Amino acid sequence: MRDDLIKDFFISPGERDPLALARKDARPALPKRFYKEVAVAPDADGFGITLDGRKLKTPAKADLILPTHAAAEALAEEWRAQGEDIDPRTMPLTRLVNSALDGVARHVTPVIEDIVKYAGSDLVCYRAAEPEALVVAQSQAWDPVLAFAREALGARFICVEGVTFAEQPPRAIAAVRDAVVQSTGERPLAVAALHVMTTLTGSVLLALAVAQREFTPEAAWEAAHVDEDFQMRVWGADMEALERRAKRYKEMQAAARLLHLVT
Repeated sequence: MRDDLIKDFFISPGERDPLALARKDARPALPKRFYKEVAVAPDADGFGITLDGRKLKTPAKADLILPTHAAAEALAEEWRAQGEDIDPRTMPLTRLVNSALDGVARHVTPVIEDIVKYAGSDLVCYRAAEPEALVVAQSQAWDPVLAFAREALGARFICVEGVTFAEQPPRAIAAVRDAVVQSTGERPLAVAALHVMTTLTGSVLLALAVAQREFTPEAAWEAAHVDEDFQMRVWGADMEALERRAKRYKEMQAAARLLHLVT
């Protein structure tokens, strides 16, 4: 891969922040397409991607290898779909895989622990006391998530009204940790994908529900934005906020897709 593309296809820890991603999206200059043919090639460790016969590499110059043909083909399609310019904003899978292989792969355990931390203050455990319409909306969206945690994970969480912190039972946190390890197999690509879903939604329970196919990415995304949607119904739509949310949703979709392609 050309050196001038490195900064475009690597998601640094700071860029997991949605605002940082939005700022990145604002950059106007795009590199020109420098290849014609994109192919998936078997490798001793899985499947690689070639551009005009040359192996696609990560920004750290490692061979970009995927564990399944389906995952490699999904990335190859992103490269095939480029026009005269290469637009990293249209290649969320490639960016996520680069981040996983060059970053997460060296820090799998800390990233898993960062995911598990969300269980201590998960979005779905903090409820509004009023107005009644918001209380009902949260209950309809989030109660099924807690039911999933109880029934599928064996984790019972405490819900509170307002923003007062509630310490969750150690057994619930331990159950989430077990579920994260089981859902990802501690593989860098899967861990990175689950981390993205968790940070974007603010809920490890929603991310795990998607990972275990109890929720679709669309359902989890809607559940994560119950409060925001309620505010927009009351005060009117914020078009800039909706545009930012649409861009983040693409990252959510890519993460869910990658997780399911590699596990």
